[in-house]
Amino acid sequence: MNFDTDLLFRLVDVFGVFANAVLGGAVARTKGFDAIGFVILAICSGLGGGMLRDVLLGVGFPVALTDPLYLSSALVGAGVAFVLDFGRGWARRALLVGDALAMGCWSATGAAKALGAGLAWLPAIFLGVITAVGGGMLRDILVNQVPSVFNGPLYATVSAIASAEMVLLRSVDQYALGMGLAILTGGVLGLLARWRQWTLPAAAQWTVPRPRVRKLFRSRARPPKGRLF
Repeated sequence: MNFDTDLLFRLVDVFGVFANAVLGGAVARTKGFDAIGFVILAICSGLGGGMLRDVLLGVGFPVALTDPLYLSSALVGAGVAFVLDFGRGWARRALLVGDALAMGCWSATGAAKALGAGLAWLPAIFLGVITAVGGGMLRDILVNQVPSVFNGPLYATVSAIASAEMVLLRSVDQYALGMGLAILTGGVLGLLARWRQWTLPAAAQWTVPRPRVRKLFRSRARPPKGRLF
């Protein structure tokens, strides 16, 4: 019996759309939005990153618009979030697991599509990260919040690692291994970053204080007139 890896990756991909759509709906619930607000935030959260990637690549219509399963999953996620509260408990944890796995999957997919379009390795990693974090950024911007990717637990960093893994392994014709490793990396490191609250250092922690040159010269005693030293 042959194991269909493509089917597994597609299931992770679609479940990630659903999970992120529910997370978008959960944000809509905290804001007191109506049904339209739930739908808009769910679609942006679940499909925004992939749509941004496809628009930047200019390879035709975004996959979210040509494959009915993706948009349907986002709408189902919006409906589920509208009638159920996923703000805490095991349901919330399950969604976060799905989000972490999908982050790795989307990172690898974005990087692979960029390479397939003829881009070099660095833009491929960039598009992998855009695919993974773009939806959440759009969701946060729509509700007038600073995107959590800027100051929350490591997310874009983990996505960059997963994207780099796909770029490296695809260069040696190991697409399936790259996808699997990226999903594993996204799942493990993503959940650890949330659990341990790993973050990158802020600018203030690295800023070198400027020497107060003007004050230094003002504080030095002036030599008497007629003397050079």
